[in-house]
Amino acid sequence: MFDSNHDYDIYHYQKFKQISIFRIPSADNEFKMSGKEAASAPEKKKKESILDLTRYLEKAIRVKFSGGREVSGILKGFDPLVNLVLDNTLEYLRDPDEPMKLTEDTRTLGLVVCRGTSIVLICPVDGMEAIANPFVQQD
Repeated sequence: MFDSNHDYDIYHYQKFKQISIFRIPSADNEFKMSGKEAASAPEKKKKESILDLTRYLEKAIRVKFSGGREVSGILKGFDPLVNLVLDNTLEYLRDPDEPMKLTEDTRTLGLVVCRGTSIVLICPVDGMEAIANPFVQQD
């Protein structure tokens, strides 16, 4: 039934007298499937990011964080988790009396990495545009 060329471990269950097959990764850390399994397996979609930030590369953007901080800078790079790399970054300082109100004061941060889990809003400095809601199915 199985030859030694397959990367399978076979375990016998004494109680049910059945064979269960567990796949173990091959040397290239991918699971191998037989022809029958591959034909019946659903095709995996590559994970895509909801945001297409490629059109904002090398352009000024403004980023708001969950703690209330706001920065603006030149977008140099990003990843699928929306971690951002900004250059020439300015942080907009908040009013000490009202923590959620921004002042006109700024401080220069330079090159920064913004963690995607703390980002609330990303918008271009020179304006915004309306987009279709990606969560609503289109007819």
